[in-house]
Amino acid sequence: MDQPTGTRGLIARLTARAVVNPRVAVDLITLAWAFRRRAWWQRPPFLPLPDQEYLEWRLHTAYGEERQLPPVEDVLRFARWRRRILHG
Repeated sequence: MDQPTGTRGLIARLTARAVVNPRVAVDLITLAWAFRRRAWWQRPPFLPLPDQEYLEWRLHTAYGEERQLPPVEDVLRFARWRRRILHG
């Protein structure tokens, strides 16, 4: 599978996978919720989005580059792994 060309492409491919598989949808939603910025309701844009610095740090530690987007399969594998670790 070709890798997404940007953040929107990554989100679109993950959304397509979630539509086809409800388990993937739950895994991705819980992963996104875990990555949200703490006290997100106190600062604009008042959405539970991840902190950009935290995301850059995670990408740098995983891929060696802050601007490198993860492959779709890596995101899915991490979400699945996280579910298994947290819920047995």
